[in-house]
This record gives sequence, structure tokens and C-alpha cells, in this order.
Amino acid sequence: MNPDPTPADASRVEAIRRFNRFYTRRIGVLHEGLLHSKFSLTESRLLWELAHRDQLTATELARELELDAGYLSRLLRAFKERGLLRSARAKADARHQHLSLTAAGQRAFAPINTRSQADVSALLARLGEAQQQHLLAAMSTIEQLLGDATAARSRPGLLRPHRPGDIGWVIARHGALYHQEYGWDAGFETLVARIAADFLERFDARREACWIAERDGANVGSVFLVQARDAVQAPIDGVAQLRLLLVEPAARGLGLGERLVDECSRFARHAGYRKIVLWTNRELLAARAIYRKQGYALVKSEPHHSFGHDLVGETWELVL
Repeated sequence: MNPDPTPADASRVEAIRRFNRFYTRRIGVLHEGLLHSKFSLTESRLLWELAHRDQLTATELARELELDAGYLSRLLRAFKERGLLRSARAKADARHQHLSLTAAGQRAFAPINTRSQADVSALLARLGEAQQQHLLAAMSTIEQLLGDATAARSRPGLLRPHRPGDIGWVIARHGALYHQEYGWDAGFETLVARIAADFLERFDARREACWIAERDGANVGSVFLVQARDAVQAPIDGVAQLRLLLVEPAARGLGLGERLVDECSRFARHAGYRKIVLWTNRELLAARAIYRKQGYALVKSEPHHSFGHDLVGETWELVL
């Protein structure tokens, strides 16, 4: 049985109310018409849903937007009277009406959509790349904590190649997360920085790759596939190495780790490698579970003292 939530104190309540006042002012919902249009915030949101969804019913709109059915009915009736909305009986169930925008409704929505995109672009333009990433991550956290958990988790993530700035993010997030979660010292961040620098200096797109997992515009994961090398840094023929797998805590449980590891396998096969090796530590249970599920086998383990702790290093292999 879960304990009762901790009662919110007055200062926290006021902090959230202050944020609400700030945000509603920032996005202009206090204006008589949203984005200098003749539509209210609720009307604009209805137009957005109708413009982006097929075969919506009034019941679905009321449920998803949490609107009173009577209030919604009045809004939809007004849209029809203005020639913005049409309805047709559902073929599967004649009791329901499918709603859609008319050509006039699409024309009415277009400038609202364009102005919204322009306003958000202008807001982001004031921020640097790191600030934008921080903002997007904070917004995602708010949505996850206060929103519909099922809907939030259903949003897919994007896997893309690295671009300028990503490698610095990989180093910083490895250093921060492994310190927070395992207490590892700066020696680990130093190791990650060295691996990342080697990747950039030796990068051969035919044989090596880095993938960044992105969700809602923010980086949430990474993995590298590189040419495996021996103790004197000579390439090992036919062998690739998987390195620097990371998934942000807020994005875990969505299958991103498996997708990143699977992408490495796909690339390695295409590049002609015969085997992938990786090195990890026994306490990294979530990563080890992903490797095992993807077909990797544990082939070697040995104790070592690194990053301020006594650890057990492990070598895993996947024969392609």
C-alpha cells in the first residue's frame, strides 16, 4: 500500500501558482483573442484537434479536453453556424457524428497555427542550444509528473546521428548521472571524455557511428559503435565495440536502450563486422539486461578499482 502523498506546503503551492501566472502571460492566453485571432484559447484548441485528427466525435473531444459536454456542444454549434465545422454520421454507429473542419475552418486555423509556430520559434531563438535542451527537458518532466502517464510514455523517440554539440552532452550527462546514481568520481567522466575525443578524431562513417536518442526535441540517450582496438590501439579486424550506452532517467522504460543497442547490431552487420564486444560493470543491471536480451553473452569478468569504487568489470560479446 502506497503512503499518502506529502501535503504541499504553502510556499510550494504559491510557487506553482506563480509559474502558472507567468506561463499564461507568456503564451498570451489572457488576451481576448489567442495569437491576435478572434478565437479564445478553448476555441483555438478545438480547431487544432479538428485540424489534426480524423473522425473525431464530440464525446472524444469532451473526454480528451476535459470539457463539459454542454459547453462543448455550444462551441461546436457556433462553429457550424459560422461555416467552420461539418458533421457526418459514423458508418459503424449511426448514433455518433464524425466532426471535421470545412475549407473555411481550415483557413481560419491556418494563421493561428502559423503565428504559434513563429512565436515559439522566436522564444527559442533567445536561448542557446544548451538552454533549449534544458527547457525542453524541464517541460517534459512537468508533463510526465502531472500528465497522463500512458499517453506520455506512448510518444516515440527519435534516433539520429550525432551533430555538433552532442558529444559534449554525452560527456556531461555520463559524468553527472553516474555520479548521482552510483557515486562514481571524476575519473569516469575523464574516461568518457577520452573515448569521445578518440571517436571524433578517428571517425570513419563507413565503420563507426554514434546515435543520439531524442524525445520532444531533447537529447535523452546515446550509444557509440566503433572499431575495436587492442592494448596498443591497433584495430582488431572484423570486431566492433559498443560504447557509452546511456538513457536519461525520465526516458527509461520506453525501449530506447534496446533500440539503441539494436541499431548498433544492424549497422555492424551492414559494415561487415563479425562480432561486437563491449565492456561494462556488474552493478549496471539495466544495461546488462538489455545486452542479454539482444543476444550478447558474458565471456569474461574481473574485479578492479576504478572511479572511487571496487567494481567487477565484464566483457560481453555478440557474434553476428
